[in-house]
Amino acid sequence: MIQRPSLMRVAAIALAVLVLGVAIAGVWAQVAGDRGIAPVVSSSDIEVSGIEVDVTGDTAEEAREKGWRQAQRMAWEKIDGPAISQSQLESLVSAVVIERERVGPKRYIARLGVVFDRARAGGFLGSVARGRGSAPMLLMPVTFTGGTAMVFEQRNPWQRAWAEFNPGTSQINYVRPSGAGGDSLLLTYGQSGRRSRTWWRGILDQFGAADVIIPIARLEHSWPGGPVTGQFTARYGPDSRYLDSFTLTANNAGATEEMLGEAVRMFDAIFEQALADGKLRPDPTLDLSNASEIDPALQRLIDVGRAIRAREEAIESGALDPNATAAPSSEQPVPGTAATVTSYVVQFASPDAATIDATLQGVRSAAGVRGAVTSSLAIGGTSVMRVTYGGSIEELAQALRSSGFTVQQGSNALAISR
Repeated sequence: MIQRPSLMRVAAIALAVLVLGVAIAGVWAQVAGDRGIAPVVSSSDIEVSGIEVDVTGDTAEEAREKGWRQAQRMAWEKIDGPAISQSQLESLVSAVVIERERVGPKRYIARLGVVFDRARAGGFLGSVARGRGSAPMLLMPVTFTGGTAMVFEQRNPWQRAWAEFNPGTSQINYVRPSGAGGDSLLLTYGQSGRRSRTWWRGILDQFGAADVIIPIARLEHSWPGGPVTGQFTARYGPDSRYLDSFTLTANNAGATEEMLGEAVRMFDAIFEQALADGKLRPDPTLDLSNASEIDPALQRLIDVGRAIRAREEAIESGALDPNATAAPSSEQPVPGTAATVTSYVVQFASPDAATIDATLQGVRSAAGVRGAVTSSLAIGGTSVMRVTYGGSIEELAQALRSSGFTVQQGSNALAISR
């Protein structure tokens, strides 16, 4: 009887340690391992892909050389290049990309890509007019296969297709995460359906992006090793708005990579068209560069509304005669002068997403606050926001106290709590 409680406590502690160890191992498994696929270096050179050649020669080497020369000529014609000699053409080529090849004793069959140096080829092709580039767009390539949605949880062909895409000549400013480390925790299919601007701002701020684009690939295998049908959908923004969709088919599993490469190029064309149509522009609620700014006219309306509300509350409490004429306050800035607007660091406890949203809303509603945006999120810990305020840090602290916050003031930062 004396030892039983002690044994039960030991068993409970051992069980708790086991559960904690399993939880830690599960989280570590989500970020550990060789997950990422680093994007290729972007280049502004002119790349022509998908050139099919089938040539013969006296030897395998001669057949390959002949195939490469033919691919260069076909690629040059594909971009409407003028008639030039073979030696001139070869001087413009900076690389030949082997997409697929089969080499026989006297035959060469391949699918090649040819990259022309823009600086040298520009003199023959003229300047290629490029439209206005987009704002930085975070890329989240979602794959549906086998009934499972996946982004960066493990390496996959759709992620690799986007990593190998060269967006140097595209009007879209792609921000392409590698998928390594914590990327697999932040960028998930569940995040693509999240509407909270607070969560999106925190993620976009970490990647230096203004908005998000979501190319979705749904792959269906007819049978093992058989045809693969890809249903592709382009979406964008925190509300996952629809842009366009299309369907491609690979004759067998081995041709899936080629199909996905073609899908990436079609997605790029869809996003460029959406940019030209004015659809693909950052959501105003996610524009971090302007999140702390507010239109002066709107700010004046807000100040007038707050003054009216304060006067009504004073009348209700009996502190002000309703028949008295409102005298100009000495605390308000003299017309023609502007209060100094400064950005301050404010720390706050963030146990969950609801608390973060409530805290941001409370800070933004404080008198004199021009804007507030999170600069660092730590669910279950202490997060940081930047608050733009028209006054000193002491005045900001007083305004937050008036809004119901408990404020601790440092030399150049504040810590708040409810």
